[in-house]
Amino acid sequence: MADYVKMWEDLGMDINNHDNLCQVLPTAVGDVFMTQENRPKAMDFWDMVIAEVHGIRPAELIEEQKKEIQGEPKNLEEQAISLVGTDIYEKLVKGYTEKQWGRPCTELPSFIIKRLPVRLTFDNNYFNALYQGIPMGGYTKMVANMLGDVEVRLNVDYLEQKEALDALADKVLYTGPIDAYFGYKLGNLEYRSVRFETEVLDKPNFQGNAAVNYTDRETPWTRIIEHKWFEFGTQPKTVISREYSSEWKPGDEPYYPVNDEKNSKLYAAYKKLADTEQKVIFGGRLGEYKYYDMDAVIGAALECAEKVL
Repeated sequence: MADYVKMWEDLGMDINNHDNLCQVLPTAVGDVFMTQENRPKAMDFWDMVIAEVHGIRPAELIEEQKKEIQGEPKNLEEQAISLVGTDIYEKLVKGYTEKQWGRPCTELPSFIIKRLPVRLTFDNNYFNALYQGIPMGGYTKMVANMLGDVEVRLNVDYLEQKEALDALADKVLYTGPIDAYFGYKLGNLEYRSVRFETEVLDKPNFQGNAAVNYTDRETPWTRIIEHKWFEFGTQPKTVISREYSSEWKPGDEPYYPVNDEKNSKLYAAYKKLADTEQKVIFGGRLGEYKYYDMDAVIGAALECAEKVL
């Protein structure tokens, strides 16, 4: 996803040939909301609400519910209600978010939900960006094309061989966990990790979409990815991955920084240490302890490269 042509071109992507829109479909209590074929189910939900609040249209109902939040939202729950009202929040946001982050929405920062656009339309598109797509062949192929003939060493722990590897370069770009870089000497930052269960199904289609989010609290996985729909495959079989969110522990792969008040204060202390490392650039979700979307982190990387080079 990108709002300007330069980023698209810098990635070597053809604007005319990468039009895969991010259309994440939500489910709630077994029903799928807002597919092109399933609009009546979404409207059934609103019919139920409207029956309880006579004489009010859905948009008006949302506006009334949004007024429950006065002043600046203090947490994710208040931010979500201020954007979409109580009913949509409780049906499609609360369960998924608490399952994803392992914390009550009242303990999560408001900015997490601010990144999502809100539209009262039948448009399934996840974002509002002018250009949207994914690299044909996947991100691994895109990165390989960008690297060209640059030497790549796999299965190397940078922190274990830091002195030798640092000697090879004038500048080091570090995208691992910032607390790990400093040996956790100020304490451990918290992260969320992700576990995948992948299955090959002997059928051409499982869910008809690349991603379906399970917004209820009871379903143990957060979403199911059906990989063929990223490039609209026509294979006779299909591969799905169920995604489970969990608290990070040593040995797990950290995915998401937990930017609550406690962790943000600890990160600020690590950031002061990072600022004294003249040779090292800290970047990415883990290096900056920041929740980045793909377009934002690529934009930050390109901006950083322009400054350094």
